[in-house]
Amino acid sequence: MNVGVVGNARYEGLPTLLRTIAELAIRRRVSLYTEAELRPLWGAPPPLIGEAPLDALLTLGGDGTLLRGARMMTGHVVPVLGINLGHLGFLTTATRGNWQAAVEALFSGRYQVEQRLVLESSIVSDRAVPRVLPLALNDVVIHKSGVARMIRLDVTVDGESVGPYSADGIIIATPTGSTAYSLSAGGPIIAPNLEGVVITAIAAHTLAVRPLVIRADAVIGVRPVPDWDHDLLISIDGQQVSTFATDETLEIRRSAERVHLVQLEGFSYFQRIRNTLRWGDLSEREMR
Repeated sequence: MNVGVVGNARYEGLPTLLRTIAELAIRRRVSLYTEAELRPLWGAPPPLIGEAPLDALLTLGGDGTLLRGARMMTGHVVPVLGINLGHLGFLTTATRGNWQAAVEALFSGRYQVEQRLVLESSIVSDRAVPRVLPLALNDVVIHKSGVARMIRLDVTVDGESVGPYSADGIIIATPTGSTAYSLSAGGPIIAPNLEGVVITAIAAHTLAVRPLVIRADAVIGVRPVPDWDHDLLISIDGQQVSTFATDETLEIRRSAERVHLVQLEGFSYFQRIRNTLRWGDLSEREMR
């Protein structure tokens, strides 16, 4: 079994973690591969990712590290197991407290794979070839550069007008991304096995705009309202990737690609929701 390892080198204790993973790999006869940034942190660095096909990928960090690892595996059916070394972690499966059991299960093949919906997007206009943007596991966001200011956008679903959005921006999120930026903007949580997409306004300037959940196979069109197109940006999974102008339309649709996340027995999605959001936690009230 070939397992790639990517990680955030800023996390304290990562070299110790890597050495333990290397010991577990030797016992399980697993071949490890690393990204270049981590090579100085290994006692004896394994070969680089890309030198052999991978059977799985291990990410050490937070959700951002897992997203980065998932992008590295685009076009390959490689299950990704995320270990959260920070505070929040909706995408990661294991934590500092149970990471070793999770790695043992991965190396032993005792896991299932959950396929997550991915969005593809492109910018089209009458004057240029469409610009294809990176795939999004979490979300596609249209917003202003610099200080948050109101923007106005026309949104369509399968060619039918939804109406204008006056807000600080809008988020088009997958079920995976529904617990990220969209949630903080007031959007709903969508279970990861549901084929749907949510459109959420950021600080809407009217009470008439609410989060909208639509079919995953719908095509979403977003176009700036004339005279409201200054300094518009498009970000994908938190990374700014493109500018956006009045004569352009951003088209977003479900991709044929999927991200494959490792699911382990005893590490459920709703357990992570309870732990991370303290869902239904009344302990503070009961103490009074």
